[in-house]
Amino acid sequence: MFPLEKPLRIALVCLHTSPGTDPGSGDAGGMNVVVRHQAEALGALGHSVTILTRRSSPVQPLLEYLAPGVILQFLDAGPAVALAKGEHERYIEDFEAAIGALEPFDIIHSHHWFSGMAALPVARTWDIPHVQSFHSIAAEDGSPLAAGERAESPGRMLGEAWLARESDSMVAISAAEAATISGRLDGRADRTSIVLPGVDSQLFSPARLRQPPAGSTAAATAAATADGYVVVAARLQPLKGLDLAIHAIAALPQGRRPELVIAGDASVDYAGYVEELRQLAEEAGLSDIRFVGAQSHAKLAELFRGARLVLVPSHSETYGLVALEAAASGVPVVASAAGGLREAVVDGITGLVLDSRDPQVWADAMAQILSDPTRAGELAQAAREHALRLDWTRSAASLVRVYRALLDDPIKARRHDHAVA
Repeated sequence: MFPLEKPLRIALVCLHTSPGTDPGSGDAGGMNVVVRHQAEALGALGHSVTILTRRSSPVQPLLEYLAPGVILQFLDAGPAVALAKGEHERYIEDFEAAIGALEPFDIIHSHHWFSGMAALPVARTWDIPHVQSFHSIAAEDGSPLAAGERAESPGRMLGEAWLARESDSMVAISAAEAATISGRLDGRADRTSIVLPGVDSQLFSPARLRQPPAGSTAAATAAATADGYVVVAARLQPLKGLDLAIHAIAALPQGRRPELVIAGDASVDYAGYVEELRQLAEEAGLSDIRFVGAQSHAKLAELFRGARLVLVPSHSETYGLVALEAAASGVPVVASAAGGLREAVVDGITGLVLDSRDPQVWADAMAQILSDPTRAGELAQAAREHALRLDWTRSAASLVRVYRALLDDPIKARRHDHAVA
């Protein structure tokens, strides 16, 4: 018999946002979901995983056990309070020192550039491989929102380029993100791997497989209007295109207009944004709108199950995980043709992908599905089948192959003679 491969001791680094936080809350988004579920799947495969994040509240414990083999560890770096995203750059060195005080791991995988800037120097000190995932890559000021996030702190653009140059490997969540790493950061294709996300297809399941309990969020929301409801689930910020969703729903005939349910909260950076959206809806004459705040994964799954459509109107997405979660729920998606959404949604098969940001075009696309139950059913079935091909075990196994390739390479492709940026 062949000997079993030794389990790995893996550090997943998330400086500015905790994977223990509900998606849509503050700066918690798809990255948090990916990190947590990949960590849990890695633990289920027998590896030891520690997620390192910054303490943002004095009541957070030292350690939190998330799943067998998976620990969430809070490190002190700066004040123990929630910070605007851009403020985290000031505490990179503190976070680096906190990581360096720990016992070495076999491999460090950083998520977002803040994390990489803190973890890469530690990986060099420990002489272990460093893997970088960006999840979003800064665009030049003045570029359209479709290009992605702005550089919310001064060192971001130089930092991302340095991480692309110096990390032993980069992991992209989609072919679109891999192309951005290559084109915008000049990252080497031979050191970039695409590891698709997964979805919990038991939790995110169609209504015909699991009925929402009486009195639940989905049951109550479905009862609120005879035309049902459509959902947008995202962090509430301009990049997510919520204004387009509001105007598109308002462009539907009033007698056939579903309720718009918006799930998510604004971060510290966008504290007044919810009120801006409420005002926009009022000006557009849209009264059927509901803000339900950030949802736990279980509540989001329940909300999706009762929806007629899920909208993803983002200007930019590295993948668009909510589109896959909606697909697993057997709900058609109408999404913008932004980045990885072209991969998350199979146009014409699992939903519709729109190049236009004209609200009337979006209204017409929604009307096609809402007015045709047969077409809606076909899309829903294909969406579910598409999602069933993607799971977190497969995603974690792909990561392990990336990790072992680095650990088994005697050269490691590392260049220790470069100074830290």
